[in-house]
Amino acid sequence: MNSFFIEFRDPLFGIIVFFVLVFVIAFFSYWLGRYKKQEDYRHLDKFLRQFRTLPSQNELKVLITKGELSEKSWLHLAHSYAKNGDYEKSIEIYNELLNVGDKSSYRDTMFLLGRTYFKAGFLERAKQVFLEILKNNPRTPQALKYLLLVYEYMREYTLALEVLEPLDELHKDIECDRVYLQVLSLLNDVTIPPEVKTQELLSIYRKTNYLTYMIFEYLFRVNPKLAWENFDNSKSELLIDILWHVDTKDLDLDIIAKNGYLRELYTARGDIELASKSSVFEFDVMIHLKNRVNTTLSFEHICDGCKHVFPFAFNRCTHCHAIDSSRVEFSLIKDYHRDLSEENNSFQ
Repeated sequence: MNSFFIEFRDPLFGIIVFFVLVFVIAFFSYWLGRYKKQEDYRHLDKFLRQFRTLPSQNELKVLITKGELSEKSWLHLAHSYAKNGDYEKSIEIYNELLNVGDKSSYRDTMFLLGRTYFKAGFLERAKQVFLEILKNNPRTPQALKYLLLVYEYMREYTLALEVLEPLDELHKDIECDRVYLQVLSLLNDVTIPPEVKTQELLSIYRKTNYLTYMIFEYLFRVNPKLAWENFDNSKSELLIDILWHVDTKDLDLDIIAKNGYLRELYTARGDIELASKSSVFEFDVMIHLKNRVNTTLSFEHICDGCKHVFPFAFNRCTHCHAIDSSRVEFSLIKDYHRDLSEENNSFQ
């Protein structure tokens, strides 16, 4: 008996008991955690199963009224639907929350509904929602900005310019928006002849130095000679995709010869031979190939504001709505158009 108590008091025995207890506690904690997680998943799956098909308005009303989820959770769910492009479900949830939800968050839910209508392309409905918000809360800059975008997309430029006045009173920077809307209004006015448009665009550009890409894209398309006469050499990289697609007959060789970047660009394209190399990798490769390999440049446009990449040029980013934020990136690709032209010529 005494020997037993001696072993019980042995420090090594105490350490073994300690580790056994730790193992048992950890074992049961692990499996209890897994069981609870599975239960949570089953509960979540049961709840989300109701939304694999859009419930009717009455069913949705019942689900929201039950209070199984808080209003904040419903808003997160609606946001998730909108983010995945399922605008119909998102709009149904917002509309039902406006009917039975907390009135203290009514304006915020209204704004989310209007923004979802805008993203879904229901511009008239979005306009009515934002006007309703501003009717009761005229000093709401977010609603004003989206109403501005709605009018712009609907080509109601006069109304869009009117929205800038309250934004100005709220000390928001509106100068770029004002110039942008003026240029849009000018470009989309079919009653103004092209020669008048070009002069007015140049006047706007000289006064503000905004919207270089937007203005010169129109000038090079309508009047290349006038575009070259007013060309700013420091903007060559910004306008590279426009310059790359200018017809050979419309090139101003005097201006090109005086600008190193333009000499390299058009030597790479094969129109002239005024550069033997280039610090720009793509130009340098094409200059040394000298049309022996069928290559051209491919362009993509990156928004400096949100860093989204677009395969086409834009003047206002469709994601973050920033104006004049496009930056052009280019790379070497195979010229499939030239391949097709050579193939067609081989049959003549």
